[in-house]
Amino acid sequence: MTIRVLLADDEDLVRSGLSMILQADPDVSLVAEARNGVEAVQLTRLYRPDIVLMDIRMPAMDGLTATEQLRQLPQSPKVVVLTTFDLDEYVHAALEAGAMGFLLKNIPPRDLTQAVRTVHNGDAMLAPSVTRRLISKFATPDTARADDARERLSALTAREGEVLRLVSEGMSNAEIGADLYMGESTVKTHVSRLLAKMQCANRVQAAILAHDAGFLNT
Repeated sequence: MTIRVLLADDEDLVRSGLSMILQADPDVSLVAEARNGVEAVQLTRLYRPDIVLMDIRMPAMDGLTATEQLRQLPQSPKVVVLTTFDLDEYVHAALEAGAMGFLLKNIPPRDLTQAVRTVHNGDAMLAPSVTRRLISKFATPDTARADDARERLSALTAREGEVLRLVSEGMSNAEIGADLYMGESTVKTHVSRLLAKMQCANRVQAAILAHDAGFLNT
């Protein structure tokens, strides 16, 4: 099955490099390229990609606003944020808005196409190497938010808590299964249940909520 991807970045050089990587993969079809958030939304409505690789800082409309608009579409694509290693507050806001995760712009070619496949399979998460840095830097909750997070986590079973901890470390379902001696399908069921109980749209939001609750420090 071909994965339809839309790439949104205002830097021609970056967009060109990522485009070459994506088009070299036989399983990926780059259906459109956007130079700003406005074009990203318009082209998504027109081409209906499976995944949108979204830059944050763009003219006309930034990636955060565009992500929020895409999430409102009847058949919204999965959005993955593109950023530099010099993270900013927009990244955290984009994840809270429903982005499936984020990739660094200097990601190795093979990792980029593998990430596209991972996100397409619904097994998305933050890049493990920067998960804790991102969350600890930008997910500092106030008292009300921390209390809300702890209340949501209180509904989880002990096993769901174990799965959540590994999800928050950026592990895939297969990796979690190997760590906890469970089948991948069983892990997927646990992830689905904990997301529903925590009222989270995806694994990224669950990881942020776990941090807000102080769960990852216990």
